[in-house]
Amino acid sequence: MPVTGPHYPLEEIARRGNDIYFNEIRPKLKGRHKGKFISIDIETGEYEIDRNSGAATHRLRARLPDAEILVRKIGYRAAGRMGGSMHPEER
Repeated sequence: MPVTGPHYPLEEIARRGNDIYFNEIRPKLKGRHKGKFISIDIETGEYEIDRNSGAATHRLRARLPDAEILVRKIGYRAAGRMGGSMHPEER
């Protein structure tokens, strides 16, 4: 299956995905999920959680091949880091 790239600008994917995460998903999550990855389809709100970001994304894409996906690390501001340390969410 060819990959066509995002249908939305990256800023829109981030905005919509974060809105879904903070308003709909995060209130339902338990403490045991902290540090795991969540892949969210910004169009449907469907998501998958896994310790491995690729596994979560793969399962979501298997269910929704055309998903527009945002990946987050649960409990942190970013999905990964480049030097420095991970900062907890502030919202």
